[in-house]
Amino acid sequence: MLRGLACGIVLAACAAVAACGDTTVPTTPTTATITETYSGTLIPASAGTFSFTTLTGGAVTATLTTLGPDATKTVGFSLGTFITVTKTCTVIMDNSAATQAFVFNAQTSTLGTYCVRIYDNGSTTTDNVPYTFTITVTHPQ
Repeated sequence: MLRGLACGIVLAACAAVAACGDTTVPTTPTTATITETYSGTLIPASAGTFSFTTLTGGAVTATLTTLGPDATKTVGFSLGTFITVTKTCTVIMDNSAATQAFVFNAQTSTLGTYCVRIYDNGSTTTDNVPYTFTITVTHPQ
C-alpha cells in the first residue's frame, strides 16, 4: 500500500512538472492602420466633406495639415459619422476656429463610415480668395 501511494505521488509530480513546461501566452491581435489624404480648394462661404470607412474599432486622427495662402487664418473643421444614403456628415466633434496643424483625436468602437468636414467660418471670406487645404486622416483599416 505504501508503495502504491509513493507511485501515485511520483506520477502526480511528473504531471505537474510536464504541465509547467506547456504554457501558452495569448497574442494580442494587431489592427492595421491606414492614412488617407484629402486636398482641395475652399472658396469663400463653402464647405467640403470627405468620408472614410473603418473595418474595426480603434484610434482615428484627423489633422488639418496645410491651409493657405494664409496659414494663420481659421476655418471650421469637423469630424463625424457619414450617412451614405443622404451623403451627409453628422458632426460629432467640431472646431469652428481651427488653424493649420489642428488635430482631432478620437476612438471608433466598431466598423463604420466616418467623415471630416472643412468649412469657411467667415474668416477666409474677408480675403475673397480661395484657400487650398490638405487633411490627413489615420484610422483602422
